[in-house]
Amino acid sequence: MIRTLFTAVVLALATVILGSLVLVARAVGVTPRKGGVYEKAPEWWARALLWAAGVRVVRKGHDPLAEGSPRVFIANHVSWFDIPAMIDVLPHYGFVAKRELERIPLFGPAARGVGVIYIDRENRKAAFGAYDDAAKKIREGQSVLVYPEGTRGSSYALRPFKKGPFVLAIGSGAPIVPVVVHGTIAVNPRGEFRASPGLVHVHILEPIPTTGLTYDDREALAETVRQRMAECLRTEYGVDPAIELRLGASARTAAEPGLST
Repeated sequence: MIRTLFTAVVLALATVILGSLVLVARAVGVTPRKGGVYEKAPEWWARALLWAAGVRVVRKGHDPLAEGSPRVFIANHVSWFDIPAMIDVLPHYGFVAKRELERIPLFGPAARGVGVIYIDRENRKAAFGAYDDAAKKIREGQSVLVYPEGTRGSSYALRPFKKGPFVLAIGSGAPIVPVVVHGTIAVNPRGEFRASPGLVHVHILEPIPTTGLTYDDREALAETVRQRMAECLRTEYGVDPAIELRLGASARTAAEPGLST
């Protein structure tokens, strides 16, 4: 409990201080540049949060800095701590995130200031408009991270992928880099207010090119990415999809008893 409270205090302070810094920078017209405030503020925020929680992040697999071209990072999503873990190891990128996060005071506007693109998951037309904005940013040189499962899961077994992120990648022409995050459930499981020390792996897989693909290839591309991520989870972390899905369903039922009635 002490660790959780300490992490919450650090989160609040880091968000207020660094969020305010970003908003002031935008207000006075500071332009984005490599190593500038819009790039460093998220890094400082993520590292402060990981330090407070006692989380160590280890990068495995492909070097994300090996190529300078923009990419679409596709990752699994099981914990709120996936976000700082990814920020800690990947080069600067923008998020595609649910619009509900934009309503968080200070955090929402500051996140937009550093490159987050919000989508309305209930409005298909608006969501694809947001993906168009993201594709434009990618073509201008900005990498983007998308969670194709849409929201956090209760286990490491991959859930169905939405097709929007793959339409985005095809439209931008950027390669997809699949990323597997493992260890964050132990740090902060979905539905629980706690933070525990732990080791998190961010496993970066080989890029998958999208050059020459069309809209009609979106489902095949999504399945290719999903299979590569599932294979990594199986071989590197021993994740059995059938067992994990059953465990996840049990955890959701225990956390939300009303679901069974």
